[in-house]
Amino acid sequence: MAPSSAPATSARASAASCAAAAVRALASSSFCAAAAAADPVIVVGGLSGISIAYEPIAARLRADGYRVSIFQLPNLGLGDIRESARALSSYVDRLRAATGAARVDLVGHSEGGLVSRWYVKYLGGAATVDQYVSLGSPQYGTYVANLVAVLGLGSCAGVIACQQMTIGSSFLADLNAGDDTPGPVRWATVRTWQDELVRPVDNALLADGATNILVQAWCPLRVVGHLGLVLDGTTYTAVRQVLAGAPVQPNCFAV
Repeated sequence: MAPSSAPATSARASAASCAAAAVRALASSSFCAAAAAADPVIVVGGLSGISIAYEPIAARLRADGYRVSIFQLPNLGLGDIRESARALSSYVDRLRAATGAARVDLVGHSEGGLVSRWYVKYLGGAATVDQYVSLGSPQYGTYVANLVAVLGLGSCAGVIACQQMTIGSSFLADLNAGDDTPGPVRWATVRTWQDELVRPVDNALLADGATNILVQAWCPLRVVGHLGLVLDGTTYTAVRQVLAGAPVQPNCFAV
């Protein structure tokens, strides 16, 4: 009787599995090494976003070795976005003083991306921010904000930040005047087709050399909503790659 080939097959499979595991471990260690030497990361919350809502993405970043803090917008972001940007400026100054870091990275969700952009563009943030990543931020406004008035609730029911996020607002005209991506900052945006709050979806991207990532361009079957951008594993892999300065290739199967 010929000897069974099962042990050899099993050995080859085991070797392949070990090799794959080694590659994954090497990739993970590379990200962690980059994270350990990286700028502190500030996750900037959005409208009505309490700090705990951003703990999932903050926890992922910490697990990858980043120094992370969460900036909850003053008055939960209901007020003037420019005032929130001034508060962010003070927060960045305190964090840099506490950590000794020359620069920080900003990951802004929704309104947080606009707050962060105003800080960079008008409040000196170009000198203190290394990387900017926005998640579902209405860079050019959203007709969802305009719809509030159509429904008879007045001008965004009196919420100043909502008024500023309407398409055609004077705030957005100022924010988008000139270069979308000023300074030496590395700019990236992430958006999703299923974003129920930023419409049209492409209003979440930036011009002038920004890296614009559409989740479904990489993973057509991935369903990610507005809040899901801070919860979704695939989205996080894109954020992690941007922060690490790696090529953007989101993992469609990440959880």
